[in-house]
Amino acid sequence: MGFRVNRSVTARGWGKYLIMHKNRHVATIREDGSCTVYFPSFMPYSLYLESGNDLDTRLNNLNNFYFWCASRVLTLDRKYAKEILNSIGAVQATTDRERAEIAISYHCLCLTDVFWVRSERENLRFEDISLYRNSLSGAFVDVSLRGRSLTAENSELITEAEIAGDAATSGAAPKAWLKRDGIFYLLKDGELRDVKAELLASKIADCFRVEHIEYTEDCFDGQMVSRSRLLTNEDIGIVPMEYVELYCVNHDVDRDAFVKKKDAYAYYMMNIIDYLVGNTDRHWGNWGFLVDHATNRLTQLHPLMDFNKAFQAYDTLEGALCQTVSRAVSQKNAALEGVRKTGLNQIEEVKKDWFWDEGIWNMFCRRLETLRSADW
Repeated sequence: MGFRVNRSVTARGWGKYLIMHKNRHVATIREDGSCTVYFPSFMPYSLYLESGNDLDTRLNNLNNFYFWCASRVLTLDRKYAKEILNSIGAVQATTDRERAEIAISYHCLCLTDVFWVRSERENLRFEDISLYRNSLSGAFVDVSLRGRSLTAENSELITEAEIAGDAATSGAAPKAWLKRDGIFYLLKDGELRDVKAELLASKIADCFRVEHIEYTEDCFDGQMVSRSRLLTNEDIGIVPMEYVELYCVNHDVDRDAFVKKKDAYAYYMMNIIDYLVGNTDRHWGNWGFLVDHATNRLTQLHPLMDFNKAFQAYDTLEGALCQTVSRAVSQKNAALEGVRKTGLNQIEEVKKDWFWDEGIWNMFCRRLETLRSADW
């Protein structure tokens, strides 16, 4: 598919946008902030729109819509990044509205779900633009707050060296989405220590009864990287905990109770594994739920992922603060609670020769023994 900028975003008086779930028209929002929701159960979990003509309601609707669109700023082909930014007058997108305009320019497509946006003047079907079926014609680079390059998909338009250079940009996560034989793979680069940590944490997770993304070793531009398969497709998506949090706030639901009711086992095992491997990066963007696109219902916590910051805060038994609990709790105490609720669920032996550092091995053994002593 050749890339086309959705120029309706630049039009004065954009009229209204249709929020789509595949080919289902779930809601309409107009430029004055008024809206109509046709299928509430198929709305994005992080987008809250209200009917009503008072000014505050309409302003909130616009702010919520722009925020939702801004969260979907996708990786874009370097060949077209300048064209997009120039076409919408957002060389440096620093506000939600400016970032939203970038996302709307390619219909708010992403690789985590099947929502998208089109103007009332466009005649498109999901099949025409789905990223799972089509391409934006090459290597994607992220157009983020300052148009910095973050990630890449495919390498047909740029060289591996160029991708690696972008990945090394200060403050940018070095990642590349590549499509091989019709399958999306995420390659993660960075400090050698981070790559080794992710690979080791994945092998440790293999030894417990917990669903997780498998990270394997790969080579990119002569450097060792970790590789994993894309989890989502046109049938199953991901709703990050950030969006679940918004959903719970908007619907007056206790988030912790909601999570445990949906999938207590996976929640407790996540805290157990994160403690064992010293993962200090379990922020609300890298854990969340799988969603069934047929019903738009959350099914279970998605498999554990993102372990490149494992074995941090790893010099004491307590570990860091647990990021998945609303109150201040150490990773150790959160893991102990998990063991008491579900058991340790170890199914294979963790081997010493997997570890590159004696100190890390020793601390792992101490943490494992701490949890074993509570598994009775």
